[in-house]
Amino acid sequence: MTLLTARDIRELAADIGLRPTKQKGQNFVIDPNTVRSIVTAAGLEDASNVVEIGPGLGSLTLGLLEAGHSVTAVEIDEVLAAKLPETVARFSGTEAAFALVNADALRVTELPTLPHSGGAAAAAATDATASVNQPATANQPEALVANLPYNVAVPVLLHFLETFPSLKTVLVMVQLEVAERLAAPPGSRTYGVPSVKAQWYGDVRLAGRIGKNVFWPAPNIDSGLVRIDITRTDRDPVNRRRLFSLVDAAFAQRRKTLRAALSGWAGSPQRSEALLTAAGIDPKARGEALTVTDFERLAAAEVPEPAEVPEPAEAPDPAEATAEDPSQ
Repeated sequence: MTLLTARDIRELAADIGLRPTKQKGQNFVIDPNTVRSIVTAAGLEDASNVVEIGPGLGSLTLGLLEAGHSVTAVEIDEVLAAKLPETVARFSGTEAAFALVNADALRVTELPTLPHSGGAAAAAATDATASVNQPATANQPEALVANLPYNVAVPVLLHFLETFPSLKTVLVMVQLEVAERLAAPPGSRTYGVPSVKAQWYGDVRLAGRIGKNVFWPAPNIDSGLVRIDITRTDRDPVNRRRLFSLVDAAFAQRRKTLRAALSGWAGSPQRSEALLTAAGIDPKARGEALTVTDFERLAAAEVPEPAEVPEPAEAPDPAEATAEDPSQ
């Protein structure tokens, strides 16, 4: 199997009249060796079921297929989505285990069943917004491997982690700054909301750095590979929403102590302090000092609700007390 070269990428783009735009985060990998290194860094088991977001012209798609994996690609751009099955058939053959979803990744809640063999080299799905409660026969990906569009990388990553509990491994290429933020440890300058939410799902680490020159067009910044080995088994949505709202509040005003930062989330500064104390956390600490476990303990903490003080009864009006009964 042959992977896409820089010449192939430019020819495919010319075929469809494509001019990459920053608004869509379109930077295509033009180096086959980089593609293979990304696939290797994912460390996937043989013949894994992979979902790819933002396949673009198909560089990484072909790399995953070359390694023997099945691929479901999610592409929002209609022109790119229309071209991709043709590219897969041309470079990987019509028997490739490949399916295509032409939709916004942030709205995808299920994936089409992969073709067992043959056909058009792609199972198309234009409406992928059905229930998140996937039936046992649904396409349940084991891995997410993608060159994520930089402008929506974190929201898309968190959406797929939430929506597809079948995922065991994630390997994504993102802006280097975002990669460092996702993998940042507690206490560091870059540790924040994306760090805690991603690390809630599993072990997050930097898996490599990608230079600008392997892309067309070349971006202004370097990229980073982030790997997540998913270990989270408890996915209770109520607990997750409460935890994530706590994390959002804790980092909304980084310079404030947790007692002050969480006053709105808790209902008052006094209740915020009581919850922090109950969880064994210093109310004067700041959000970046807390581990994922600390946040979980705080989200689960309970203290008695403040007692409601009854309103005093109205005193009788002296004038009414002395007035004559009009019925007399």
